[in-house]
Amino acid sequence: MATSTTPSSSPLFFFLLLLISTTTQSNSTQFTFNGFRGAANLTLDGISSVTPDGALVLTNFTPHATGHAFYPSPVPALSASFSTAFVFAIVDNGTGGHGFAFTISPTNRLIGQTGPNLGLFTKANDGNASNHILAVEFNTNKMVMGDFNNNYVGVDINSIRSNKSRTASYFTRAGKTEPVSLESGSPIQVWIDYDGATGVLNVTISPTSVPKPSLPLISGKFNFSEVLLESMYVGFSSATGKSMSYHCILGWSFSTDGVPASPLDLSSLPSPPELPNQSSNLKSKATLKTGVISAIATLLSVMLIVAVALYIRRKLKLAETLEAWELECPHRFHYKDLYKATNGFKDKGIIGHGGFGCVYKGVMPRSRESVAIKKISNSSNQGTKEFVAEISSLGRLRHRNLVNLLGWCKRGRDLLLVYEYMPNGSLDSWLFDTGQMRLRVLDWDRRLRVLRGIAVGLVYLHEEWEQVVVHRDVKASNVLLDGEMNARLGDFGLARLYEHGKDMCTTRVVGTLGYIAPELSRTGKATTSTDVYAFGGMLLEVACGRRPIEPSAAAENLVLLDWVRECWMRGRIVEAADPALRVGDSEKWEVEMVLRLGLVCSQSAPEARPTMRQVVHYLNGDEVLPDVVPVFDDKDSVEFASSQLNASSSSFGLMSTTGSLRSGR
Repeated sequence: MATSTTPSSSPLFFFLLLLISTTTQSNSTQFTFNGFRGAANLTLDGISSVTPDGALVLTNFTPHATGHAFYPSPVPALSASFSTAFVFAIVDNGTGGHGFAFTISPTNRLIGQTGPNLGLFTKANDGNASNHILAVEFNTNKMVMGDFNNNYVGVDINSIRSNKSRTASYFTRAGKTEPVSLESGSPIQVWIDYDGATGVLNVTISPTSVPKPSLPLISGKFNFSEVLLESMYVGFSSATGKSMSYHCILGWSFSTDGVPASPLDLSSLPSPPELPNQSSNLKSKATLKTGVISAIATLLSVMLIVAVALYIRRKLKLAETLEAWELECPHRFHYKDLYKATNGFKDKGIIGHGGFGCVYKGVMPRSRESVAIKKISNSSNQGTKEFVAEISSLGRLRHRNLVNLLGWCKRGRDLLLVYEYMPNGSLDSWLFDTGQMRLRVLDWDRRLRVLRGIAVGLVYLHEEWEQVVVHRDVKASNVLLDGEMNARLGDFGLARLYEHGKDMCTTRVVGTLGYIAPELSRTGKATTSTDVYAFGGMLLEVACGRRPIEPSAAAENLVLLDWVRECWMRGRIVEAADPALRVGDSEKWEVEMVLRLGLVCSQSAPEARPTMRQVVHYLNGDEVLPDVVPVFDDKDSVEFASSQLNASSSSFGLMSTTGSLRSGR
């Protein structure tokens, strides 16, 4: 009888089967932790720990700390496939944490930063391909650029910035999306499955009360060939910052070689740890809540009382008590509007100072028009009515070379005059400001244009309006420049305030030293001729780039008028011109004409001075300024005149002003 040997009876077959089985087992990694009590072989670092009940706690309420927990042995062949399932719970005290990540890493001793980096990366290596880190993060704090909310699941490759992410949720059997709050404190189950053959990674989550959904939350094809090494560590990583939470893993299973991770025994999993003194904290929170509500109510009551008090105080502060005569004067502004326009007349809003008071820049609350508001404090109410009446009348003055007066307001002893705002400031600042503005020297053409404009404005005041208006304080600081550098004369008529309010037994000369005509100190009466005298001083000032009186200058240069007269007597009057000017040959005659006209306007005798209309003709070149025959009081001047000029008739006689300017007579 013949016998046959089957493969099952062959010793060689059993050897090969044992060898294949041993090889397969050596390349496959499988483990299951239904709780971690007694699982001392996990590699823990940082603040991670295992509770007596067996919960793996990655972080506690230690600020700015990291916690890691890894399976102790490296896992081979992860690029072929792997499957893991775990249950986690995040216990929060209300401040919110940052989240945690399931992590595949080449080392089980990660050095990562705290807070939103989850202990995975540092600023230096975030995004580096050399990290070889694959993580699925469960983020609960929107702290990283690119995070779209603070409750999402993301797949991270070598960076804390997710390659793919979705808001935490799961799909029901009907295909409806149900949200999942990662910080709810309730256990949440996660399934992560990777198939190396197709490159598909699926991430699925749901509450432990819901079976594994058929549709994953995240599903996508990924190329992990350059990320996953031959063997790597698997585990979890988390961190705290200013925000802190318990990040707990309650159970974990893992498998490779295409085998699904073993289901966890949910009934045997430990409970997440309670917050320290949680029961007493609930009472404390209730008490605190009541206290906070009571404190808020008290605070709101106090705030309401303060607000009402401030409102009443502001109303009283801005209240106006009007006299009957004020209602009859036009162009009156409400004080509260001017107060708002200047932000309460704060010092930082001051744009100028003068003998009559401070000037504030303001923006009217309704029209948004920029204005200049001059605040004049009058020590006496005497004459206020008459002054306001005159100001209201002057408010009808309108001319292209005058700063138009828009209106007025009276409050107590303060008078507020509202003017057009001139953005380029005063002529004085352009001539003498030592700051940045001085670097922009006015050329001769613009200076002459300014002088012509102011002269035309004075003609309007003296001759063309319905009344004769004497300015009384013509000087460079009262000449303002608009946005197109056109000259505007301001502050006309303000000297009348002092005249109306003065003691009738006293005499006070109003004006600025160097611009005051000699006859004013004798008569105290201002005329159009005294304005001409002041304009003469301004002519010299603009042409010479020097103030009419320089107290710090040498004696021979103290009075600008004397110095220009001396240059004229030497036949070299152009030498008095501002050295900052670059005057060409074609402009020298204009400079000489302005300097000579300044001397003519500054004569001691009022009747010898030209009118402002004649001055305009000379400045415009409509008439030629005639040669003058100088007649001086001092001996040197007389001898000089006799030797240089023949006696001849002229339109004006030039008289010495030295004594009158220095002595004030």
